[in-house]
Amino acid sequence: MNIFRKIFKPNHLSTIRIIVLFYLLAVLSALFILGLPIFHQQGVNLSFIDLLFTSVSAVSVTGLTVVSTADTFNTAGKVALTVVLQFGGIGIMTLGTLIWLILGKRIGLRARKLIQIDQNRETLSGLVRLMVKILRIIVMIELVGTAILSIYFLNYFDTWQEALLQGFFGAVSATTNAGFDITGSSLIPFANDYFVQFVNIVLLILGAIGFPVLIETKDFLSKNNRSIHNKHYFSLYTKLTVITFFALILVGWIFILLLEHGAFFVDKNWHEQFFYSLFQSVTTRNGGLATMDVSEFTSPTLVVLCVLMFIGASPSSVGGGIRTTTFAIMLLTIYNYAKGNTSIKVFDRELDNDDVIRSFIVIATASMLCIAGIVLLDYLEPFSILSIVFEVCSAFGTTGLSMGITPDLSTTGKCVIIFLMFVGRIGIFSFLFLLRGKATTDVYHYPKEKVIIG
Repeated sequence: MNIFRKIFKPNHLSTIRIIVLFYLLAVLSALFILGLPIFHQQGVNLSFIDLLFTSVSAVSVTGLTVVSTADTFNTAGKVALTVVLQFGGIGIMTLGTLIWLILGKRIGLRARKLIQIDQNRETLSGLVRLMVKILRIIVMIELVGTAILSIYFLNYFDTWQEALLQGFFGAVSATTNAGFDITGSSLIPFANDYFVQFVNIVLLILGAIGFPVLIETKDFLSKNNRSIHNKHYFSLYTKLTVITFFALILVGWIFILLLEHGAFFVDKNWHEQFFYSLFQSVTTRNGGLATMDVSEFTSPTLVVLCVLMFIGASPSSVGGGIRTTTFAIMLLTIYNYAKGNTSIKVFDRELDNDDVIRSFIVIATASMLCIAGIVLLDYLEPFSILSIVFEVCSAFGTTGLSMGITPDLSTTGKCVIIFLMFVGRIGIFSFLFLLRGKATTDVYHYPKEKVIIG
């Protein structure tokens, strides 16, 4: 009998718990693979906590590191790391579906429910086709990114093998928003190369904007949907996601430009200011790559970056955080309540009250988790409160940016960050459902009474 069937046979394991268990198994697999000496540079000896930290960071596609990727892993190890990044970024169930299809296995109801939860879908219909579409799109993006970067990197590296490795790893890391690098200093060597930055910006956006957005865009651009008689309509999710996603990039870009005008940008020309601020605004959404040391920014700018990292990427993407639609629904709710509206209408649609409640639950729970992490790290570690807040927001948002304190965290501090990275990857609702008991139906109600609020 299949070992997975033995493990997941008990009926008390809910779908959410199985998904989380899959991610835990992915961490254990990464722990085993990345811990193999054949994948390490000669003389490297990783401690268990550092190996665990690296494995969770890879599976959660965060990019926070306690060791140098370039100095720790050899060529085979770097390729192995990209495989782990694929499972973490694209999703356990997406790649699991591919394996099932290759093996000719029938994808039953239980597996479809797992896919539904992993991809935040409302229905069970068309899930296998959805997984295939996601895989095709992401693989195509990575292949094109690899080809462009590898050819261009021939200008930087002596051999085509090294250029190919750098291009392949860079494309996968950017598309999955993993934030890992094998240059030894992220994209700082390309701080003045705007072509490399532009390619990475495109890959970061395509990975973080959400798989449903990519699929709907592909369908819109297809020949079948160019017909006058076959008009394509974008879903509310796509409209809300795209506008919020790019609005946050724009707001971040403007804030960085303004706040650093008399500080980090004081000796920079206009195009350096433009690309430094744009790249940092994009990468804080979930990328983790950097063209500079972010600790050189002023405190107000770092606070803005913390907010962007806390919001994170879009739902059903490679990223973490509270997600863009959650943030958008919060703003729409506040605006409509202030206007005296009893419902929230946007793009000729009305938001469901359950989605509004769920959004505030996500924001409140995420805030409490991050505050708890900040308080605990501030008690344990000798670093400034701002660097700790930055680290916590980066871990929860699975971003990977740091003010340089990650390698110097204590073992307990690393465990706190590991927990936040894992929760950021599986999502707040998956975390809450882990703690949730069996759902019950109320058989009676008490008289309702209002309380004073605000």
